[in-house]
Amino acid sequence: MVDFWLLATEEGGFGLEFNLLESNLINLVIIWGVLFYFGSKFLGGNLSSRRASIEEAIQDAERRQREAKRSLGEQQEKLAQAQSKAKEIVESAKQNATKVSEDILAQAQADIERMQAAADQDVSFQQEKVARELRQRISELALERAEAELPARLNPEIQTALIDKSIALLES
Repeated sequence: MVDFWLLATEEGGFGLEFNLLESNLINLVIIWGVLFYFGSKFLGGNLSSRRASIEEAIQDAERRQREAKRSLGEQQEKLAQAQSKAKEIVESAKQNATKVSEDILAQAQADIERMQAAADQDVSFQQEKVARELRQRISELALERAEAELPARLNPEIQTALIDKSIALLES
C-alpha cells in the first residue's frame, strides 16, 4: 500500500490517502447505509404516493373511457334515430309532393275543362245572338221591302180578297 501525503511533517500533518480499496469501500458502505436508511423513507413515501397517483389516474382514465363508450353508444343510438326520422321525413315529403302535384294537375285539368265549357258556351251564345240579330234584321228588311212594294202592288181588288181571306181564317 502506497501512501501519498500531501503535506508531511514530523509532528504530524494533514494528508489524503488514496488507497482505493480501503478508504472508498468503507465510505461507500457508510454512504449506502445512510442513503438506504434516510432515502428509503423519502423514496418509499414518494414512490408510494407516485404509485397511488398513477393508479388513481389509471382508474380515472378507465372510468372516463367507460363513460366515453357509454356516451358514444348513446350518441350512435340518437344518430340512428335521427337518420330514421330523417328518412321518414323525406318519404313523407315525397308522398306529400306527389299528392300535391297530382292535386295541382287535377285542378288544372278541371280548370281547363271549365274554361273550355265556358268558351263553348260563349261561342254558342254568340252564335245564337248573331242568328237572332240576323233574323231580326232580315225581318226588318223584309218588312221595309214589303211596306215599300205593298202600296204599288196592292190594288182595291187584291185588298178586298186579302181582307176576305183573313176574315175566313179568323172564323175557322
